[in-house]
Amino acid sequence: MDRRMSWWSCAALSVCTVVAFVRPAASDPRAVIELFTSQGCSSCPPADKVLGDLAQDPSVIALSLPIDYWDYLGWKDTLADSRFTARQRAYSRVRGDREVYTPQAVVNGSVHVIGSDREAIEGAIEDTAQNGAVMSVPVRLTIAGQELTVSVAAASEHAARKHGEVWVCSISRTVPISIAKGENGGRELTYHNVVRGLLKLGDWNGSPASWSVPLEKIAREGIDGAVVYVQDGSRDRPGPMLGAAYSELH
Repeated sequence: MDRRMSWWSCAALSVCTVVAFVRPAASDPRAVIELFTSQGCSSCPPADKVLGDLAQDPSVIALSLPIDYWDYLGWKDTLADSRFTARQRAYSRVRGDREVYTPQAVVNGSVHVIGSDREAIEGAIEDTAQNGAVMSVPVRLTIAGQELTVSVAAASEHAARKHGEVWVCSISRTVPISIAKGENGGRELTYHNVVRGLLKLGDWNGSPASWSVPLEKIAREGIDGAVVYVQDGSRDRPGPMLGAAYSELH
C-alpha cells in the first residue's frame, strides 16, 4: 500500500561511552536523504532496505525518521515520534502540497519521492544538485575526548543562501525490530541510521562559525553515530539542505 494523507530539540541524553579519539567526519556529501517510514506500513520494508543500501555510500547521508500516524493499524511503532510526523508535514506545507505518506523520501530538503524507488532517489539527487545552494557549504564534525565540535565554512561570495539552522542528530546505525502485529506482523525488520535525538546548535549567517557540545548531550545506549546538517529555513518551515557531515561515535 502506498500510504498518503490529505522536530525538535531533544532533552540532554546521558552518555554511556568514553570517546578518546579524534575522528573528522567524511567530507562533502552530495545528499541528505530523510526516509519517513513506519513499522505498521507493509510498503515500507523495501524502502527501509533501500535506505540501508544508501547508508553504505559515503557520499550520502541517509536517515530514518519513523512516524506515528499508522499506530492505530494494530501495531505501535517502537521507534516513532510525533515530531518526525510534524517534520514531514512541515515539508509538505513548504512545498504547498498534501503529500504526506509512507514510505516517503525527502532528498536534500527539497524533493520528495517514493522511498522504495532507488532510481527516483538518484534522480532527485541530480535534480536538487541543479540548485547551486544545495549541499554547497562545507561542514566538519570532529570528536575529541568528551566533546563534539562542528565547524561550518563561510558561504561563497555569490551564494544565494547565506543563513541556516545548524542541527546535530544522534543516530542508531542498525536497529533490528521484531514486529508482532499489524501489516508486518511476524516479521523481523532492520532499520538503518534511525534518528533518536535532535539538538539545535545555533544559527549560521554565512560567516565561518563553530559550535561545541558535550557528548553527554548526544550519546546514550544504542547511539553510535552523529549527523550534523545546516538547513535553510526553520524547523517549522524547512528548506534546502546547505551542508552536512557524519561521524561514527565509536
